Amino acid sequence: MIELDGSDRPIIIADYGSSEGKNSLDPMRAAIAVLRARASLERPIFVYHTDLPANDFNSLFEVLDTDPGSYIRAERNVFPSAIGRSFYQSVLPPDHVDLAWSSYAAVWLSRIPRQIPDHFFLPCSTGAVRAEFERQAALDWQTFLSLRAAELRPGGRLVVALPALADDRTIAFGPMMDHANAVLSELVTTGLITAEERARMTLASCPRRERDLLAPFARHGQFKGLRVERSTTAVGADTAWAEYELDKDPEALARKRALFFRAIFVPSLTQALRPGRGAEERQQFSAALEAGLRRRLVDCPARIDHLVGMIVLAKQGTE
Repeated sequence: MIELDGSDRPIIIADYGSSEGKNSLDPMRAAIAVLRARASLERPIFVYHTDLPANDFNSLFEVLDTDPGSYIRAERNVFPSAIGRSFYQSVLPPDHVDLAWSSYAAVWLSRIPRQIPDHFFLPCSTGAVRAEFERQAALDWQTFLSLRAAELRPGGRLVVALPALADDRTIAFGPMMDHANAVLSELVTTGLITAEERARMTLASCPRRERDLLAPFARHGQFKGLRVERSTTAVGADTAWAEYELDKDPEALARKRALFFRAIFVPSLTQALRPGRGAEERQQFSAALEAGLRRRLVDCPARIDHLVGMIVLAKQGTE
């Protein structure tokens, strides 16, 4: 349980890697409800949403203002704000944060150590390339933990959720990524993108096994004053498949899968296009990749039992 003093200082929540805010609403609302049960209605709660400077913070604040599930509805002493800075840097002052939350953002590395030959997604690679990515992932995880440990108040908590690998380093999204990889080759053949642009397309995404998340704590039972309270890996709900089992519509399932891929991964792939390409060409690339993936997936409907890792860390208190 988070340690709260009896003062009237603001309670600080940090949302590391907020994106456009939609996925932050439920966790923030749940956290605020628990904190309100322990603190007076007059005590202010500050919520800092952090992401890269290029993030669409306008959409984030629109979501907070208009979404029916917004955590600021019916809350008069909750104050959201945004910080445009990588969480591989210091984001907030030392000993400042009571509760830190990060949903899926920590899967992204601080840098791409090298391009992946003939693919764009690390779990679909092997050998020296994969080893280099995993070394970068281990360094980035330690950096992330060190920075968050400094920013947490004694007695604070850090909760991180992210896509996980199975113990054998496989991932349920692999077949879909292979289909997308084949579509990229088709787009080179048709001339929509160049071979050079395709070669630069590598995602900085590196899912980890539970043992990888726990590795910094293995030697001393703690890391930078953080200790593990809970660590789990579970199968995430595949809502698109559940809907398919009801409607038996492979077109609808393929459309949902392709839209998911476009929303999550295509923006990163688009960055590999040459700088001179305009918005229309970039849109054409995104649409063609989505359409090609949808065409391939419609013939092979499959459930995706993706794994979700979650780790809860406590900063040593004042006792």
